[in-house]
Amino acid sequence: MDAGDLRELLEGVASGEVDPDDAVRSLSRLPFADLGLARIDHHRSIRQGMPEAVYAPGKSPEDVGVIVAELLTGGSGPVVLTRADKQQVEAALAVDASALVSDGTVVWRRAAARADRVVVVTAGTADIPVADEAATILWAHGIEPDRLDDVGVSGLHRLLADVDRIVNVDAVVVVAGMEGALASVVGGLTAAPVVAVPTSVGYGSSLEGVTALLGMLASCASGLTVVGIDNGFGAACAVLRHLGPAGSLEDAG
Repeated sequence: MDAGDLRELLEGVASGEVDPDDAVRSLSRLPFADLGLARIDHHRSIRQGMPEAVYAPGKSPEDVGVIVAELLTGGSGPVVLTRADKQQVEAALAVDASALVSDGTVVWRRAAARADRVVVVTAGTADIPVADEAATILWAHGIEPDRLDDVGVSGLHRLLADVDRIVNVDAVVVVAGMEGALASVVGGLTAAPVVAVPTSVGYGSSLEGVTALLGMLASCASGLTVVGIDNGFGAACAVLRHLGPAGSLEDAG
């Protein structure tokens, strides 16, 4: 349930269109539903503007199915399953097969389309899986991100050929491994908020993403937001927090 759903419910009770007992049943699932195996936070959309997502690792396929079912029936807004393996995806789709599946990310009930302009940039093709996670989460929340792949600093002319695509936007996600320098380059070229994602891609001294993480944190391009290693989900959520609630495309038109 989000703020709009709660307001609609209360207005329905006030107008007599909703039976008070039905409203009590709906509100009894707030702020959370205790399933025994998990406590599902139906109040999160009201507090944070985004519903709870399901992090699959460590959960059995059966548990994933139960949690997804609760979010679909008791909640509102997009339902997102992340980092799921094949068996977990199959269990979730057995609950509702209408989802979009992008590798280990599964999305049901996409939010209304938004007018925000976001571009997801990768340094190399090895960074694409992390970028895909970020892009899918943005899509789940109504944003259709632009993609600019394989434009790392070892061939900077590739980025400069499309520099307008990172300038005239509302936010940029930069996904890079190795030394993570692309985040600083992009941060120096655009006034838009830049969210940097270090990846575990790289040779020995990249230290499975630690070098890129430290390079991004030490960037000379002021004001970068840096998330954890390989955390495409967190990058998308950071962008959504930067942008805040916004009107849909229909409202913008």
